[in-house]
Amino acid sequence: MNWENFFKEPHVWLDASGPSGDVVVSSRVRLARNLVDVPFPARLNSEGRHVLVEQVLNAARTSATLASARYVDLSLAKKTERQFLMERHLVSSEMVADDQERGVLIGPGQDVTLMIHEEDHLRLQSFSAGLSLREAYAKADRADTELGEQLPFAFDAEWGFCTRCPTNAGTGLRASCLLHLPALAINGDIERVLDGLAQMGVAARGFYGERSKAIGDLFQISNAVSLGHTEMELLETIERVVQSILHYERQGRQSLLEPRRKSATEDQIWRSWGLLLHARLISYDETMSHLSQVRLGLQMGLPLPVKPATLNHLMLVTQPAHLQLLKGSTLKAEERDRWRATLIRKKLQEP
Repeated sequence: MNWENFFKEPHVWLDASGPSGDVVVSSRVRLARNLVDVPFPARLNSEGRHVLVEQVLNAARTSATLASARYVDLSLAKKTERQFLMERHLVSSEMVADDQERGVLIGPGQDVTLMIHEEDHLRLQSFSAGLSLREAYAKADRADTELGEQLPFAFDAEWGFCTRCPTNAGTGLRASCLLHLPALAINGDIERVLDGLAQMGVAARGFYGERSKAIGDLFQISNAVSLGHTEMELLETIERVVQSILHYERQGRQSLLEPRRKSATEDQIWRSWGLLLHARLISYDETMSHLSQVRLGLQMGLPLPVKPATLNHLMLVTQPAHLQLLKGSTLKAEERDRWRATLIRKKLQEP
């Protein structure tokens, strides 16, 4: 696998051009599917896992959406390479946990991926920039239909698509948006807003999804269950919730511009800019915190000499595995912090 190609290809949300891109970084739709009369991945032996992989790859070759996708056999990939794919949100944390045979098909532009042997046999993902869940769903639905013409998906007339976890039954759909919510965090309102989501069947997770923490004021908002709802109902629910959070975040940003708070807000943003521009050692958590502040400053109209797309790019490439693949060697923590600071300075000083 030529990992350099992954860096050259722009990830779908990096250009920050999507609808409501000031708050919504990206949208994702994921479909869970399993094959009839085949044990779930956790119960499959090595031979069974291999047979299913070959069956899925043969089906994908007939799919217009996935025919030109690249396959990465995670059992043959190095730990850093698997971590790199997770950092890019192309695979889940479960996919990089061990060396069992499992893999991922990655479409051109990295906007459609197909994970094989995650919790379910198949996890089909589609990404789009900004608040554009319907666009993401259209791509995922097209690939799902193409695969379904070749593969016998397990489906029950009453319960819908059969999945390992009951919360994914029914449509098997998980719709999510990655939101940047710095004003709610600064104003101390983030917990109040997120705590109310559970009552609406909506979950809030961290930057890497389930069981991950929020860094850089980034939160994933998604449906908690899919059973009993149609695909359109689930998309509409997440869109409605995200629009509400958008409203509160934008209100919060306006409050930071009030005369009594404006100087302190701008001071913090410019301090973050100065640190990113001059630091010689910086951790990833600290990087994300300061990138969040600078991104907020841009959206509030401060004359910062940087583009949102550059900040999104730095959020991605300053992660530990990205740094090591870019450098071409394994780096200790302090070496990563030094190389990260160098990379940020270079990127921010580009014309």
